[in-house]
Amino acid sequence: MEYRTGCIGRVFVARIDHGEDLLAELEGLARLEDIRQAFFILIGAVRDLRLVTGPKEDTVPPDPVWSSITDVQEILGLGNILWTGDTTAIHLHAALGRDEAARVGCLRERVSVYLTVEAFILEMIDVTGTPVERIPDGALGIARMSL
Repeated sequence: MEYRTGCIGRVFVARIDHGEDLLAELEGLARLEDIRQAFFILIGAVRDLRLVTGPKEDTVPPDPVWSSITDVQEILGLGNILWTGDTTAIHLHAALGRDEAARVGCLRERVSVYLTVEAFILEMIDVTGTPVERIPDGALGIARMSL
């Protein structure tokens, strides 16, 4: 395990509106406000999305299981904002549900907001002055936090 210490910087409260792309809006806010590293919580509803629900088999690197959902889902999401060089990286895991069906996964590519999603973003200020980044790890086949 590797770790760093830091403190909470700015706090953002954002509303993402009906029809907007949730991931694109989070990336845009991170760029606009120069949010280099942060943790966020989301609540609301989404539709027309792609997510990874785990690997097909227990192998490294993983071969992801992709799912598409087109109907409306309630969302409770947790994620982070990190940068790799000049690129914003949003990592969002969420519990999604409608009626008695529920799924959990990593939301990627596109997520359309239904009615509204509320985002609570806590910026992290690293006390060492060196930003945490997401760096591709070829051996594992994923992008990991670089501490």
